Amino acid sequence: MTRKLTRRHVLAASVATGAGAFATPVRGAPPEAQKITPALIEAAKKEGKFSWYTSVDLALSEKVANAFEAKYPGVKVKVERSGAERNYQRIGQEYQNKIYNCDVVNSSDAAHLIVWKRASMLAPFVPEEVAQYFPAAHRDPDGMFASWRITLCPVAYNTKLVKVEEAPKSYADLVDPKWMGKIVKAHPGYSGTIMTATQQLSRDLGWAWFEKLAKLKVMQVQSATEPPKKLAQGERAVMADGGEYIVEELKTRGEPVEIVYPTEGTPLITGPSGIMARAPNPNASRLFHAWSMTREAQQLNIDVGALRSAHALAKDRPDMKKFSDIKTLREEPDVVADQADALKAQYLKIFKV
Repeated sequence: MTRKLTRRHVLAASVATGAGAFATPVRGAPPEAQKITPALIEAAKKEGKFSWYTSVDLALSEKVANAFEAKYPGVKVKVERSGAERNYQRIGQEYQNKIYNCDVVNSSDAAHLIVWKRASMLAPFVPEEVAQYFPAAHRDPDGMFASWRITLCPVAYNTKLVKVEEAPKSYADLVDPKWMGKIVKAHPGYSGTIMTATQQLSRDLGWAWFEKLAKLKVMQVQSATEPPKKLAQGERAVMADGGEYIVEELKTRGEPVEIVYPTEGTPLITGPSGIMARAPNPNASRLFHAWSMTREAQQLNIDVGALRSAHALAKDRPDMKKFSDIKTLREEPDVVADQADALKAQYLKIFKV
């Protein structure tokens, strides 16, 4: 039977198996920024493939993979999409067993990258455009990772089931008894987005708010991609959390969903990416990682995927609310890295799911 790994287990196991020739210094000098060169492209083509572990919605991850393969023919992307927490467990178990399948990793829980960095599981590599256009808050000082995507975790409602004047405007409104049996939300034990949002909301609203929410017979699903879809299908009237980009894509398709950015602030979720120190295809990994941080690729995330970007030259999608106009909650990935197991335990105690 496979033992469920906590973050402490993952860290301990990965240090034991990941040290040695591939160990990377922490707080050392960051590597020089790297351009995409003909030599890198040719080296990547010789490898011919790489595996990308990501928690972004499958439809978007496949669009990103297709765009990369069109840009660089001869280098195939194997998309391994699952919830951030599931990917985290998988990588930990693979490293325990000295299986090194993952080349590039993206997570909706920034704390994962912090834990992997502490365990010397990431390789330093700074794409040129990260150095040029990403704020310091969105790039690791040692060059281990950078924010490939940013999203928000708002509230939303079905416009056929809820009138605009009756829709919740705040988290306080959301725990009104009138929403009994009408709310859907995702789970921090599966989703990195929800783990991050849970930490921010428990810090700012307190666990008492979650206790009130739990009394409303909430439908619990796994991924942050699921509540918007349940909303669109009319299975529930309101979502307590979920990926902003999924709601926006559903709206684009004409589904009856509308976003609410709560007055208290909306959880901010960065989704960093990095290259694994034991990546079996290091050159293909570097090429993809560098390309994924370019203005071209970041604008693709925005235009096609309704994501947000840290790239200074990327532009907001005109049909979405300006990122700078949204009040967001403060993200604390270091806290999540240290407290994730306790956060999940408290959530389980309250929701019993």
